[in-house]
Amino acid sequence: MADTCPRGPLELTKLTGLMHRSSGSAAVKIGLVDGPVSSQHPDFPQQNLQYISGRNRTCAQSSSKACMHGTFVAGILSAKRGSIAPAICPDCVLLIRPIFPENTVAADPPPSTTPLELAAAINDCIDAGAKIINLSLAVARPSLQAEAPLESALNRAISRNVIVVAAAGNQGTVGSTAITRHPWVIPVVACDLTGRPLPNSNLGSSIGRRGLSAPGARVTSLSAAGQAVTLSGTSFAAPFVTGAIALLWCAFPYATASEIRLAVCGVNPLRRTSVAPPLLNAAAAYNFLLAASLRSRIA
Repeated sequence: MADTCPRGPLELTKLTGLMHRSSGSAAVKIGLVDGPVSSQHPDFPQQNLQYISGRNRTCAQSSSKACMHGTFVAGILSAKRGSIAPAICPDCVLLIRPIFPENTVAADPPPSTTPLELAAAINDCIDAGAKIINLSLAVARPSLQAEAPLESALNRAISRNVIVVAAAGNQGTVGSTAITRHPWVIPVVACDLTGRPLPNSNLGSSIGRRGLSAPGARVTSLSAAGQAVTLSGTSFAAPFVTGAIALLWCAFPYATASEIRLAVCGVNPLRRTSVAPPLLNAAAAYNFLLAASLRSRIA
């Protein structure tokens, strides 16, 4: 008989087993380049939230789009277990690097940043010890000259063994950006709870080859105002991949960034031909790393 039980985001991505094994570790730091986070929210383990680069320590305007966005993404990653939010890795350290100004209201379009500002934020996260960086954002006013510092920052992430996960974007186009075309970045497409990409999720050859799909339809997480909210988009799919990587690194602390990426993205990503990437499978990634660990012990 077919399984007719409804699946939530954590079940769809096989994250539940990994979350039962671990709630994270302070040794794994996640860089969140986003809006500010309402860190006083009771569902956050405040001891694991750290602002970096001398930025404000909480939301100044809880009604701003920037604050809502940052708090929502942070809830997926770092809310306490038992929260209404997914709460993937609350015991990991969340390095909050606000990049969006708090001068937009909830009805405005999603906030964006410039390549130069994003490059500075990525470097700040690297310098603060991040092992993974989550980019749930869009880049405004791109140009080849302006993108040079961003490419340099992403190249620096390679040299420092920092994995970068980025939302694919919500314009419903086929193509790539300076972020998603970079060979080190893991682009994330938003899908529904059947695993089908959302109509407004960007797709593309580089996204299909190196990326992953994750739940981004009607995800529930925290809001700066205190109540739970439900939103959709690639911004909210990316942290499922980021959180899975964080828990895998907690389980296999001696794995390299390349080994973690290989486990999560698959052994032969260049053989992919679809513009839509495969669904995140955290259980398969764990088993891949476990087998590799056992082989290294035997050798």
